[in-house]
Amino acid sequence: MQVMIIQHGMKGKRFLCYFPLCIWPRLFSTSLFPEKQRRCRHVRPSDPGPASLGLPGFRMPPPADIVKVAIEWPGAYPKLMEIDQKKPLSAIIKEVCDGWSLANHEYFALQHADSSNFYITEKNRNEIKNGTILRLTTSPAQNAQQLHERIQSSSMDAKLEALKDLASLSRDVTFAQEFINLDGISLLTQMVESGTERYQKLQKIMKPCFGDMLSFTLTAFVELMDHGIVSWDTFSVAFIKKIASFVNKSAMDISILQRSLAILESMVLNSHDLYQKVAQEITIGQLIPHLQGTDQEIQTYTIAVINALFLKAPDERRQVGVESSVDILDCPLTEMANILAQKQLRSIILTHVIRAQRAINNEMAHQLYVLQVLTFNLLEDRMMTKMDPQDQAQRDIIFELRRIAFDAESEPNNSSGSMEKRKSMYTRDYKKLGFINHVNPAMDFTQTPPGMLALDNMLYFAKHHQDAYIRIVLENSSREDKHECPFGRSSIELTKMLCEILKVGELPSETCNDFHPMFFTHDRSFEEFFCICIQLLNKTWKEMRATSEDFNKVMQVVKEQVMRALTTKPSSLDQFKCKLQNLSYTEILKIRQSERMNQEDFQSRPILELKEKIQPEILELIKQQRLNRLVEGTCFRKLNSRRRQDKFWYCRLSPNHKVLHYGDLEESPQGEVPHDSLQDKLPVADIKAVVTGKDCPHMKEKGALKQNKEVLELAFSILYDSNCQLNFIAPDKHEYCIWTDGLNALLGKDMMSELTRNDLDTLLSMEIKLRLLDLENIQIPDAPPPIPKEPSNYDFVYDCN
Repeated sequence: MQVMIIQHGMKGKRFLCYFPLCIWPRLFSTSLFPEKQRRCRHVRPSDPGPASLGLPGFRMPPPADIVKVAIEWPGAYPKLMEIDQKKPLSAIIKEVCDGWSLANHEYFALQHADSSNFYITEKNRNEIKNGTILRLTTSPAQNAQQLHERIQSSSMDAKLEALKDLASLSRDVTFAQEFINLDGISLLTQMVESGTERYQKLQKIMKPCFGDMLSFTLTAFVELMDHGIVSWDTFSVAFIKKIASFVNKSAMDISILQRSLAILESMVLNSHDLYQKVAQEITIGQLIPHLQGTDQEIQTYTIAVINALFLKAPDERRQVGVESSVDILDCPLTEMANILAQKQLRSIILTHVIRAQRAINNEMAHQLYVLQVLTFNLLEDRMMTKMDPQDQAQRDIIFELRRIAFDAESEPNNSSGSMEKRKSMYTRDYKKLGFINHVNPAMDFTQTPPGMLALDNMLYFAKHHQDAYIRIVLENSSREDKHECPFGRSSIELTKMLCEILKVGELPSETCNDFHPMFFTHDRSFEEFFCICIQLLNKTWKEMRATSEDFNKVMQVVKEQVMRALTTKPSSLDQFKCKLQNLSYTEILKIRQSERMNQEDFQSRPILELKEKIQPEILELIKQQRLNRLVEGTCFRKLNSRRRQDKFWYCRLSPNHKVLHYGDLEESPQGEVPHDSLQDKLPVADIKAVVTGKDCPHMKEKGALKQNKEVLELAFSILYDSNCQLNFIAPDKHEYCIWTDGLNALLGKDMMSELTRNDLDTLLSMEIKLRLLDLENIQIPDAPPPIPKEPSNYDFVYDCN
């Protein structure tokens, strides 16, 4: 029996009743107590008094438009208030000001009291959650006006303090808009252009103050420009020269150098005209000393500037093949790859960055990956260029391949009678070289990709690894026709395959950090990569005892060998070669056999029934693992048009799986971030749906970043309330699967990611093998054994003694 206190709304009388729980539904369905006229509370007999009463199932939910917050004001006790989201924000601010007897409420505003200090506006007020701490402060317009005046103060101390405040407040887009409306960007650029000369005399005696002042000025400028309100095309040549001068100086404050490099990168990426002007001011020779230092942040910014110049350089300035000794990046006909080689940029990066005695952080890894991709993309033009059979210079390359391979053979005299012999000999030699078209090998290079790049690789191999080239050609020419490994056809297909593996011609991903140190160990790394792989292909062909019909099978094995070796991230080409030697065809067969054993799908009926029985347990185990990972949380990156000046935010699930805690971070965390440091909350019960890819609101916006295929594959959003969403871009595919699986599990939906399928297959296979250990070498029948016939009588007894 349970106690129930029932109050009749019309009579105002209370009844203390004892009812068994089983009749409660019938009790509340009667007309005696209309739904809107009763309040009930569940009472346990042991409860001490009315304060402990309460049945959550019968409590009225709080209004959705009412948010309970705390509001601070300097010098006063914080107030606890209920904010009605239906009211205009100005009315709420007036109510707060009246509570503290503050006049002119229009000069005040509300902002978050956390480290972000972002202003509350009509656009973002829906982000306020219960328990949020707000602060009453001066309005952004007033604040912008005051700072605009303070930074022009004649007092150095006042100016420095104002610039420091400006650098902090400029992160908020509301304040930034007000400050920009006061022509604040022009004021900052004028201070950079002329202020340095004005205080040049004071620099010696006030160097720390001067350095901090310039650092805060540049920081504020970067933050203001990050909002995308002002076009980068509006800046003068004098400003660009001044920023470039900070980079070109041998001794400069670290913070000033960082901001200056970030500004130059943004100028190059956001404006073609500014690219031209920046390229005239910055040289590789002036950037190299920053790479030779020990500060990894400066090295990262420097490589980012080089990547930006590389990415925006016109095609004719990026192509390989034009020699130049001029150092200016924008000089006509200057080819960036040659300049990078002349200045030994690759070897400097290898020595001072990759092989430095410190770990490479994620941003540096990304910039190295971008540089690697842009370097390989220089091959795109040759990869997409068909060979012209009438071009004598191109045909001479094929003649050179033949000459190197068969130089010992004598040339017939140039007579009409020997012309036929010459053609016949050339046809025979081209067949030995493995070309498909023996009469006119130029036709083999008309397919793109790989186009002329395959012929370039073959010539490089013949010239720089001549002994290996001759050995391969002669070995195959001495075999039977069906067993020979065609060098020409193999080189063309291998070049195409390597371009696919390295994604030659594709733009760098915004999130990828997958660089390979070995490609920074040689100036012609792709060609050397090809030389190693073509020898591997010939070796694998012999190990497989392949025939011409097995060509595609051999290429698949070689691709697997190369991919497996690359995943180990060898530090040099020699180490890569050693990895391949350990991945012989026999070893590949063993690996495949082992993988088949691990993923073996038993098709017998008893095994299928066993799998069906234990699959729900495995899925529940995977679900718990996903939720545990969400409880640990993940750091996400806020991506914008400028990758520099990275901003992070962290999201994690509460231990009771009811609330998502999230908030901005100043830098990437080293471990878990505690819940109390994450100011924003999203109840799981409020989540309406989880969308991915192109369906995400932040992927429907216009912009180059949003068109990136890999970013689309890592994007997902949580939709809640009416028009609210929480947008994510996962750091990698694994985290993407973890979070989409976990969120779907919270919503009671199936986990459909590729990671879940792989985990399910692996765990199911392991569980089945563990359960079948005692049945090793025992044949499991497809059907259960027949049930014996019933005995003729049951007149028998078992003696248990």
